[in-house]
Amino acid sequence: MANLPVIVGFGGINPAGRSSFHHGYRRLVFDALSAEKAELTLSSLAPLMGINKSVALFSSDGAMATEILQGTLVRQMEQGVIDAAAVDYNQKIILQNSDSAPLTFDLAVKHLPATIPASWQVERMSDQQVRVNVVDEQTFLVPSQRELKVQAAGQLPSGFNPGADYASHNHPRGLQMTVFGASDALASVGIDWQVLSQKVAADQVSVYAGSGMGQLDANANGGMMSARFNGKRTTSKQCPFGFAEMPADFINAYILGSLGTTGTSMGACASFLYNLRQGITDIQSGRSRIAIIGNSEAPIVPEVIEGYAAMSALATDKELRQLDNGMLNYRRACRPFGENCGFTLAESAQFVVLFDDSLAVELGAKMYGAVTDVFINADGHKKSISAPGVGNYLTVAKAMGSARGLLGEESIQQRSFILAHGTGTPQNRVTESDILNRAAQVFGIDSWPVVAVKSYLGHSVGTAGADQLMASLGVWDEGILPGINTIDGPAPDVACSHLDISRHHKEVGAKGMDAAIINAKGFGGNNASATVIAPHIVEQLVANKHKSSAWSGYQARAEHVQEQANAYDQAMLKGEAKPIYRFDNNVLDGDALAFDADAIKVPGYDKPINLNIDSDYKKWLD
Repeated sequence: MANLPVIVGFGGINPAGRSSFHHGYRRLVFDALSAEKAELTLSSLAPLMGINKSVALFSSDGAMATEILQGTLVRQMEQGVIDAAAVDYNQKIILQNSDSAPLTFDLAVKHLPATIPASWQVERMSDQQVRVNVVDEQTFLVPSQRELKVQAAGQLPSGFNPGADYASHNHPRGLQMTVFGASDALASVGIDWQVLSQKVAADQVSVYAGSGMGQLDANANGGMMSARFNGKRTTSKQCPFGFAEMPADFINAYILGSLGTTGTSMGACASFLYNLRQGITDIQSGRSRIAIIGNSEAPIVPEVIEGYAAMSALATDKELRQLDNGMLNYRRACRPFGENCGFTLAESAQFVVLFDDSLAVELGAKMYGAVTDVFINADGHKKSISAPGVGNYLTVAKAMGSARGLLGEESIQQRSFILAHGTGTPQNRVTESDILNRAAQVFGIDSWPVVAVKSYLGHSVGTAGADQLMASLGVWDEGILPGINTIDGPAPDVACSHLDISRHHKEVGAKGMDAAIINAKGFGGNNASATVIAPHIVEQLVANKHKSSAWSGYQARAEHVQEQANAYDQAMLKGEAKPIYRFDNNVLDGDALAFDADAIKVPGYDKPINLNIDSDYKKWLD
């Protein structure tokens, strides 16, 4: 029987705040929360934003609440991340000599270029100084500043510095977010890693995490590619820090000390679901018993913004004003399935921890849900690399078929919902709505609830699917489907005869939904859809599978584990918990391993790595 990949922990950081314990999700449905939950949401954001006030001072309609709420979700870019009104660049100018005299300037010898331009006549004035006479026209690059046409973004909460609480020297922002997000997810499990490492062998852990675009700020690829052009030196860290799989490398090297399977799968905006498929496949097959899956994306840099803007993909200030009769409302920049003009870039780092069901039962881990399948299909022949194709019809239909195969027809028709990719572009609203509407129709769904969290968070590229997954877990905790509150209603060209696309939140109850389909579409024809099962269904599955004393003691074990998890959450609410970052800690070399032809014993792990590996192909030799 295949192992069930159970979600036992999750966490991260995005424009809604900290994801663990559903804090970030509650920010999405803040106006539908009870006063108690609203205060809890505010108190989860305050320490991140550097606001040191007690929970008792919060009220959902007070000045402090307004400050916190305005500093979250999609909003105008803040100078702490990027000053969109004054972005540095080099202006190209061409100077020409006058008829009477050449262009002349003095220059330090050390600043002379390695190759002297043919139009320069150089006179040495001293050992340190020369005079340059330019006898022909000369091109110069002059430092200047300009305003970006796009000024809306989904930024992390105002004042939050992801690298403030550990030794983050020269780390790109995306890797700082990785350390925070992965630490948050692991701590949310409520079981120390030292305990877990005694329960599984060193090669039974998988880490799949990356960045769809790599690390692009000045401390990584961005700095490396622009250094010489801007008269700076390339550092020794920029190149290695820029690799797309570096989030997984950081988790292995500085958080877990893992020797297990690692890497990242790249699928543009579907990258998280590609990684998720890798993790659940490892667990289902038994290759791994624990999998940490995630992505971290920090694309709010001028070059990336201008790159997407050049494709006419982003919502510009001019276009937003045209939509709203001259008004400019950055909070409504992203409008999935409504009258819209482009998507809104965002930053996010999200991670989930998966156990196989037997390990979850043995250790008493809380089961937040399970991922049973992830389907990936390409688009086939295309008119252009960014144009949509038919692959997403396949992935959505297969994910729904998988859910139906497990839960039955009635469950899918009455108790499922879709977390749409929902980018907020005119093209996406037409193409994705047709996919979802046709899928709902053929599966007999009259009014399929559609959730589109990019309306709150923006588009975090490779992490987008993880933002959607976090929202689905929140639905099963609070029982509220987030509305698409940035739209007035579906646009006229949106296919929605079998869809429920609403700007209002919808109360469904914590057990009102059995399954969620998470949909992701990426540039180049990268389509992925995942089938996620609700925790009340997961417990039923696992209880029926483990009809033994192991399950009978599960609840007692789970209570203890949840106490530890809650202790972490309370520490975070007080601003006392710190990310996990272990630099130069217990570094092993070959002499530390004890192995023979049957097994390898790794320090720190009780269970050895088995070398007696059976081959399924051996039967063909008999």
